[in-house]
Amino acid sequence: MSLQGIKIGLAITGSHCTMDKMFVQLENLQSAGALIYPIISPAVRNTSTRYGEAKMLKERVEAITGNTIIEEIVDAEPIGPQKLFDVIVIAPCTGNTLAKLANGISDTAVLMAAKAQLRNQRPVVLSIATNDGLGINAKNIGILLATKNIFMVPFGQDDPVGKPNSLVSQMDLLPLTIEKALKKEQVQPLLVCIPSSSLKEEKFIEQNKYCGN
Repeated sequence: MSLQGIKIGLAITGSHCTMDKMFVQLENLQSAGALIYPIISPAVRNTSTRYGEAKMLKERVEAITGNTIIEEIVDAEPIGPQKLFDVIVIAPCTGNTLAKLANGISDTAVLMAAKAQLRNQRPVVLSIATNDGLGINAKNIGILLATKNIFMVPFGQDDPVGKPNSLVSQMDLLPLTIEKALKKEQVQPLLVCIPSSSLKEEKFIEQNKYCGN
């Protein structure tokens, strides 16, 4: 399936350390012909970090997509009744956003966009990045995995030694996940091996030798 002409609402939340990977995929989606409409959470709008200034991030997103960022809940509400997007993608999707989405909370433009999309039984794709995915947020991931029209980019532990509860998506699988989600299919395998910076290469290979390709 081609992404040519597909309207994607790209919702960005505050996992700032994964922003570089998100920008790579944003450009890949553009190159594939998708039409990208950015949406951001308050954490992205208001927070500058060592990974970049908030203002510069917003300017970069708008420059790449050519579209104005949706920042407020009121501006996200028309997504539902007007059926604006073929798919909503939350990338990266933080643990905070996961928890709120799983419990029906819509107090940001990102969450309102997801709620508006789901009311039309259209796909929402999550690219998770959370330090507590195998901790307190595990139950919320379970809820969302069982929720109709929610699809996830394959994910795994990025640092099983240093952060054993941390889960991140393999973001280079985002385009494929979107293609499958548009057909109401979950890309498989869902659980993948993520290279870990805290393990020497030999140790990582030994620990992951039984992982599926």
